[in-house]
Amino acid sequence: MTVTQSSPSSVQPIIPLIGFSTKDKPSSDIINTCVHCGLCLSSCPTYRETGLEMASPRGRIYLMKAVDEGRISLASDVFQEQMSLCLNCRACEAVCPSGVQYGAILEASRAQIEQARAGKAGPPATPGAPEPRLPPRPLWQRALRGAVFGLLFKRMELFRLFSTMMRLYQRSGVQWLARKSGLLKLFGLADTEAMLPPISSHYSVPKGQIFPAEGERRYSVALLTGCIMSTAFAHVHEATIRVLRKNGCEVILPPDQGCCGALHTHGGDLDGGRELARRNIAAFEGLGVDAIIVNAAGCGSTLKEYGHLLHDDPAWRERAEQFSAKVKDVHEFLAGIDFNRSALGRLNITVTYQEPCHLVHAQRISAQPRVLLTAIPGLTLKEMPESSLCCGSAGIYNVTQPEMAMSLGARKIDNALTTGAEIIATANPGCALQLAGELRRRGKDVQVRYIIELLDESYRVFAASA
Repeated sequence: MTVTQSSPSSVQPIIPLIGFSTKDKPSSDIINTCVHCGLCLSSCPTYRETGLEMASPRGRIYLMKAVDEGRISLASDVFQEQMSLCLNCRACEAVCPSGVQYGAILEASRAQIEQARAGKAGPPATPGAPEPRLPPRPLWQRALRGAVFGLLFKRMELFRLFSTMMRLYQRSGVQWLARKSGLLKLFGLADTEAMLPPISSHYSVPKGQIFPAEGERRYSVALLTGCIMSTAFAHVHEATIRVLRKNGCEVILPPDQGCCGALHTHGGDLDGGRELARRNIAAFEGLGVDAIIVNAAGCGSTLKEYGHLLHDDPAWRERAEQFSAKVKDVHEFLAGIDFNRSALGRLNITVTYQEPCHLVHAQRISAQPRVLLTAIPGLTLKEMPESSLCCGSAGIYNVTQPEMAMSLGARKIDNALTTGAEIIATANPGCALQLAGELRRRGKDVQVRYIIELLDESYRVFAASA
C-alpha cells in the first residue's frame, strides 16, 4: 500500500443550522452574519470560473440582503440568475470564519422565487418594498416540475417504473437509434442523455429485509435505499451491505422509506422536501438501530439537516432531530469503529479520490474516505489537485446550467488525469455520472468507482484466496 500527497486539509465542525421561517424567507440573522471578508471567493467554483463578484457567495449574499431590505425585487434578473447559477456546493461554508449558513439562505431564496411564481409569497417583508410576485413558469416547465417533484420522486413505484422504461430504452436498441439519428442533438438533449447511467437489471426495494452480520453482531444499522441509488446504483447498495456485514453489522432495509428530498430542497420546493422528510422519519423510527447508514453524499447531507428543514413544525421537530442524530455516512461510520482490516485482500490499483461537495463541505467528512482507501493492501492513492472543487453535477445543475457544469466537469477530469490513476473513486451518484460522462466524451479508459465498491472487492479477493 502506497500513499502519495495524502494531506487532506482540516475542516471545521458542522455548525447547527438555524431553521427557516414559516414563509421560507432567508433568515436576516444568517445574512447579517456575513462580514464580507472575501475568504470564500477562492473556494467558490462559479467565482473561479467567471471572476465576477456577483457569482461569489459574498455577492449573492449582498443580493439576498438587498431583496430582504426591499432595495431590489425578487423579479431582478441578476438575483434570479445568481440563485440559479450557484451550485450549492457549500464550499464557502467550510472556509467561512463567521460560520455563515449559506446553504440555508440559498435554499430559502430559491423557495421565495418559486413561491412568488406561484403567487404564494405573501406581502413584502419591508413596508413599501416591491411586491414579491413573478410571472409563472411556462406551462411545460410547471408540468415537468410537477411530474418530477410531485410524482416521480415522491412515489417509488413510479420511480422504479420510470427506471424500467429507461432500461428498456437502453437495451432495446432505441438508445442506439436515437444517438445515431441525430434526434438527441436536434432537441438539445445529447449531453443530458449521455449522462443517463446504465440501469440495473434488479433494484434494491426495501421490504423490511434483515441481513445478518458475519460473525458476532456488533451493531444494528438501517440503510437508506433512496431513489436513483436503488435503481441505477443497486450494485452499490449490495456492496455496502456486504461490507457492513463484514464489519459485524446487522443491516435492515425498512419499508416505506423513499427519496431523501435533496432535489426538492435544492430546487426551491421545501414543502415537498418536508413531506419526504416526514415519510423517512416515520419509516426509520422505532427500529432501535445504532445508526442510519447512507452511501450517497447528497442524501446524507439532506438527512442530517432534517431537524433544520422541520424546525418550524412542532409535531416533527424533535423527531427530526433524533432521526438526524443517528444518520451516518458509510465512510464516517466504518472509520469510526474497529474496522475489519484483517479480511482485506490485495488490489494492485492506482486510485485518485474526488471529494463530493456534500461529503467534504456540508458533512465535513474528508479524512475518513482516505483512511478506508489506504487500508486496502496494494492500493496506491494519488491526490488530485482541487479534489474538493465541485465537479459541476450538483443534483440537476448539469441540466439547468449545462455550460457551467461542463466547464467544471472538464476541470475536474483534467485534474484527475494528472495523477495517472486508473480509477477515480467517489461517493455520490451525481458525481459518478458527471465524471463518467466527461471521460466518455474524451474516450478515456479510466473507471469511476465508489469507495465502498473497492472495499467490497478487496474483501472478496481475500475470501477467494482463503
